Amino acid sequence: MLLLALMTGCATRGTVAPVGIDRDGALPNPPADLAKVPDAAPRVEPIRNGGPNKPYEVLGERYEPITGDAPYADRGLASWYGRKFHGRPTASGEVYNMYAMTAAHATLPIPSYARVRNPANGREVIVRINDRGPFHKGRIIDLSYTAALKLDLLRGVAPVEVQRITYAEIRAGAWQKSGEGPANEPPPVFVPDTPPGAPQRETTAVVAATAAGPNYWLQFGAFAKLDGAEALRQRIAEADLTLLPLLTIVREGGLHRLRAGPFPSADEARATAARLRDEGGLESSLIEKR
Repeated sequence: MLLLALMTGCATRGTVAPVGIDRDGALPNPPADLAKVPDAAPRVEPIRNGGPNKPYEVLGERYEPITGDAPYADRGLASWYGRKFHGRPTASGEVYNMYAMTAAHATLPIPSYARVRNPANGREVIVRINDRGPFHKGRIIDLSYTAALKLDLLRGVAPVEVQRITYAEIRAGAWQKSGEGPANEPPPVFVPDTPPGAPQRETTAVVAATAAGPNYWLQFGAFAKLDGAEALRQRIAEADLTLLPLLTIVREGGLHRLRAGPFPSADEARATAARLRDEGGLESSLIEKR
């Protein structure tokens, strides 16, 4: 039953809702400036043939997830999901964060990345696919709260265009968006000290650097294998969901380095490091980048 609940994803989300949250929707007092949360930053991630990518059946319908680096494009209805599943496992095993840039899809590989466009206003976002669903007729993607907010889709189900970002596009940097909103709009920056709520299940997103001055990062570890960095990222996300949009894995010097940032000041980075050390036993070091 647990496996079925995970695989049904956004269709029925068969897990039991937390006490007092028996229907989906928004949480009160969401973090400030969610419209500035950066899009997911595509990277090449291995796709397993089994697990969330094996064929499955929901509500009498059989689905066969894509397991290769195949292009995909579709048009249909988008929905979004929120508080009822916030903090619960997704089909990928990651924790769902309604404030991260993620989405659920019935057949796209887990993990993979997709560009979602709202044709009504021309807005585009890039999300990380880490969950299964939706399974309602005509709906092709189930967005996180923040992804829906950035597309102006929180009012209900609406038409969208979905296009998968392939490995070739990621390697070539061809996934970069042409732009969203006014040309003079400042680059999105997620402020680390917003109220709690920020998982991915994350989705990990790379935060845009500030326009001037040094950037301060916390580094939690460096690993020869990506799996080690991914495991630590999951542990940190579970310890403090607000850090999820700030977590990124950087390939540098032959190692996979897990970092959070950028923080607007060294003092704020140190305060976060001290809190994580005292509350969760998580050690980190301060890094300054220019």
